[in-house]
Amino acid sequence: MNAPPVIGVTLGDPAGIGPEVLVKALESIDRGAMRLALYGAGWGLERGAEAARAAVSFRRWPEVAAIDWSVPEWPLIDVGGDAPADFRMGEVSAACGDIAVRAVEAAARDALAGRTAAMMTCPINKEAIHAAGYVDDIGHQEILARLAGVDWTATMLMTPGLKVVHLSTHKSLIEAARYVTRANVLSKLRLTHQTLTRWGLAAPRIAVAALNPHGGEGGLLGREEIDELEPAVADARNAGVNVTGPIPADSIFNRAIAGEFDVVLALFHDQGHIAIKVHDFHHSVTATLGIPFVRTSVDHGTAFDIAGQGIADPTGVRAALDAAATLAAGKLS
Repeated sequence: MNAPPVIGVTLGDPAGIGPEVLVKALESIDRGAMRLALYGAGWGLERGAEAARAAVSFRRWPEVAAIDWSVPEWPLIDVGGDAPADFRMGEVSAACGDIAVRAVEAAARDALAGRTAAMMTCPINKEAIHAAGYVDDIGHQEILARLAGVDWTATMLMTPGLKVVHLSTHKSLIEAARYVTRANVLSKLRLTHQTLTRWGLAAPRIAVAALNPHGGEGGLLGREEIDELEPAVADARNAGVNVTGPIPADSIFNRAIAGEFDVVLALFHDQGHIAIKVHDFHHSVTATLGIPFVRTSVDHGTAFDIAGQGIADPTGVRAALDAAATLAAGKLS
């Protein structure tokens, strides 16, 4: 039998719930069915196991290529060194932000080199990575784009029955509205079509959400639909993309859930995130489009308010791991 592909898993911010929820998820995973290489701080992983009260064991390895998969312990690529003297669970820390980014960088380099088949990330904290000096890296997507040397990326949220790609995410609402241009929308539609096709979804049916209430009411409530979205949709159709829209945002997601569309292009962060999280928060997963490897992530944050208490839900980690394996195999449905 062929060995399962290796998935690189980053632990996220050690002060958050990432290590805890990952350890909880590992308790239910068959090591023979899923090969996971963990990246992060060993001491953070140990604290996560303590919080989870989990009997999960780990062994440190210098690199992925050195891992002996017959060893009955989860392999860890330790980038964390010793715990900071002032470490506090649930608090913003520049040291923890630095560890989180270095883990992402190490895992991404292995994915780019083909040493792993996919990458799954636990949550990082934006304040912490900014405090660590990564001022241009707002989140995972920006870090991965920098390492991969790509200009166009997109966030896709998936939960059973609904997939949503975002035109923009980490922009203020006013900047996100300004970002709704014919060129930007067309680029994201092409990227969505190309990536979903590569992941196994033949001729994906894409629907574009409107920006303004009621789709702008023929220009009475805004002209973005007329001046930007409709021309972009026409351009995409001429390029062979199966796309419909713009469709008012108050109805488009319900139509997608009913099976009319495979994916919705939302125009700003909350337009898409709210729909996904209301539909099925716990099973929602993030995937990054535009980078040359599969990357999925949990769809929640570091949850500093409950970190270390042992009550964090690991459902999202298991869903993200399953999604990484599915996308790496080109079996998106």
